Amino acid sequence: MSTVEKAISLLNLFEEEPEWGLSDLARRSKFDKATTRRLLVALSNCGLIDQHAVTRRYQLGAGLLRLARIREAHFPLLQTAVPIIRDVAEQTEETVHISEFGARGLATVHVEESSKANRVSVPVGHILPLHATASGIAFLAFSPPDLAKAYLRKPLADFTRHTLNQPARLQAAINAAAAQGYSRNEQGYEDGVFSVAAPILGHDGYAIGAIAVAMPLSRSNKATTDLHARAARNAASAISTKLFGALPVPRQAQSA
Repeated sequence: MSTVEKAISLLNLFEEEPEWGLSDLARRSKFDKATTRRLLVALSNCGLIDQHAVTRRYQLGAGLLRLARIREAHFPLLQTAVPIIRDVAEQTEETVHISEFGARGLATVHVEESSKANRVSVPVGHILPLHATASGIAFLAFSPPDLAKAYLRKPLADFTRHTLNQPARLQAAINAAAAQGYSRNEQGYEDGVFSVAAPILGHDGYAIGAIAVAMPLSRSNKATTDLHARAARNAASAISTKLFGALPVPRQAQSA
């Protein structure tokens, strides 16, 4: 692992906890304390890590916000999507999250949590496994064929006993999502969770991300599924239209 990769791996650990002590961070990263301290100093010098003046614990620095603002200025997905996502959350009264595909995979970039006590929580920055989540299946259904085929050749990890861990079953779910314009997933990633998702299309008609509505399985039924699917599809279409001036013509991954 290169020095840059080690530094980035430290940053990624802040997805798990907002603050870390040096010893805990070294233990979790499996680097020695000297290496961990050296990496933290370098990240701090770049403004990517801050150390609290009193507790001496480390947290993400403001430099990351500056980079995020620069990215958002050129690729304004969030400023376009957030108001639409909030409307969906109000309409469904469930947790709504948006994900974007990038170098690390399909990452959650914004979440509007349900106000209900019994709700689904999704951490921002979390990488969603494509075969085990509604967002991932919706993305695969409208992804470039080579990307979908390559993913189907990978080992498909188990998360629950309901995970689509067989290529044929996953392909069937992808085909259904392509035909319907949305995907559904029941307990594929977490027991007791039901989700529907729709792809957000890029200018070329392939998915750049997805919007999903997640709820406890105990509240799911055909009426809520239809409502949430319609809300997710409408929201995804609205986001794509605002981003590119017109709704891109959908392009689907090829069926097996």
